[in-house]
Amino acid sequence: MERLQFQGGAQAIDEYVEYKRIVGEDDGGKLFTPEEYEEYKKTVLPMRLQNRLYVSWRSPSGMDCKLVGPETPCFCNHRYKQHKTDFKELPKERPILLPCKVSKCPCKSFHYVPLNGSRAIRCRCKHFADEHSSAGSYHCTKCTKCSGFHSSFTCGCSQPAYGHDTIVETKDERLAQGKPIGHDIPYAAMGGLTGFSSLAEGYMRLDDSGIGAPSTSFFETESGTSHPFLKMYGSSSTVRAGTEPYDTEMQISSISKTEEDDMAFFERRYQEKLRQEKEQKREKNPKAFRKQRP
Repeated sequence: MERLQFQGGAQAIDEYVEYKRIVGEDDGGKLFTPEEYEEYKKTVLPMRLQNRLYVSWRSPSGMDCKLVGPETPCFCNHRYKQHKTDFKELPKERPILLPCKVSKCPCKSFHYVPLNGSRAIRCRCKHFADEHSSAGSYHCTKCTKCSGFHSSFTCGCSQPAYGHDTIVETKDERLAQGKPIGHDIPYAAMGGLTGFSSLAEGYMRLDDSGIGAPSTSFFETESGTSHPFLKMYGSSSTVRAGTEPYDTEMQISSISKTEEDDMAFFERRYQEKLRQEKEQKREKNPKAFRKQRP
């Protein structure tokens, strides 16, 4: 039987992936010729490196809860890479508009809307986001009462969706806020992506674009606002206002041991509770406790 051999196949795949990352949707679905590709890179890459725009979905607290990338969907259901993202000169007007390039799409600018799992979120009119117009006002197409999409869907940062804004900003504007900009790269429609951590939710992202890694002093504090982990395993002398001191032994005891099954765990916890109640009764009424003894 003749054996199939692929010579240079992996390199061809790598070149195609590189091509799609650079060109994106600009070839209209028809591959550029080598000459067209080289001319495209000479024209677009310097402009893209100098005038990159960063797009994020920002909470009222200033945290970037979502960093937009090439595949991030817009309110119009088209991807970010299908919007205008390259500019010869940076726009002076604010906000910066990124209109959709798909034929006959009325979307005037990229507008991020979160998903509830894999489904679109609902407006206060009870209809889904994709049942609203993507032309500016975002009014509902299913009812006449809704004048614009307004969702109380709660983001992971604990703020409602309607309190967030889609922000388009330049490198200088982002640097002025102390937010990361990543490296200069030639790829199309990178938006706010600056690294692997950019794919995580804002409150989970341990860099300056998210909530940030907690400082050492934050973990070492003994105040009532200390980290929940430290509240559980902190010193037994730590006292919250209006509460009893933490019982470290009881907190540790509440963790299931690896060598015991569920029934053994619950039985141990039950016996510990009985002993605790017995000790509390003894402290409240020691005389009555003595009389019960034989």
